[in-house]
Amino acid sequence: MGSASHIPGKALDLMAPRILLARHGQTEWSLSGKHTGRTDVPLLEEGRRGAKLLGERLHRAPLDGLPGVEVRTSPLVRARETCELAGFGERAAEWDTLMEWDYGAYEGLTPDEIQSLRPGWLIWRDGVPEGESLSDVTTRADEVVSWARSADRDVLIFAHGHILRSIGARWLGLPLDFAARIRLNPTSLSVLGWAYGEPALENWNDVGHLAG
Repeated sequence: MGSASHIPGKALDLMAPRILLARHGQTEWSLSGKHTGRTDVPLLEEGRRGAKLLGERLHRAPLDGLPGVEVRTSPLVRARETCELAGFGERAAEWDTLMEWDYGAYEGLTPDEIQSLRPGWLIWRDGVPEGESLSDVTTRADEVVSWARSADRDVLIFAHGHILRSIGARWLGLPLDFAARIRLNPTSLSVLGWAYGEPALENWNDVGHLAG
């Protein structure tokens, strides 16, 4: 699923709620590939710039500032700051359920460092020691999906790569390991919507606004 350059408005015959997913901007740890769970790492200047460009994207046609959308953000500073710089800080409620995966003993390690300790490791299959289980993350993702579908309005959430990918998998009704196949870049915009009455990826990992 490649990036798209345009996110359409909701079709007239598809009035079911959607989730717009905004991943936080670039940080020092995301740039180096370190697993950043609950460590509160601030945005780099590149991340701040990306967040502002994302905000411009969300406030121009066809989205026009998303009037009526319900906004929530992870309380971690990198997500909260992205939300604020994008122009949604005053409309957003913080929600612990949107926090990143608790990586436990693997917090701050790069994939290569983890592979040296545990060859063949895949987080979506093997989980992490001393952190959240696959079941724990699935439960949190399911809570977000249930909330999003609870009323006739779209929602916009600012959060983190692994939890957003988990939400994507669970929106589709697929097991958590499907998230391994849907990567997300920093400051990307994605939409979980509907097709023929079934949950669908309407748009995924769109970073077209960063080219500006």
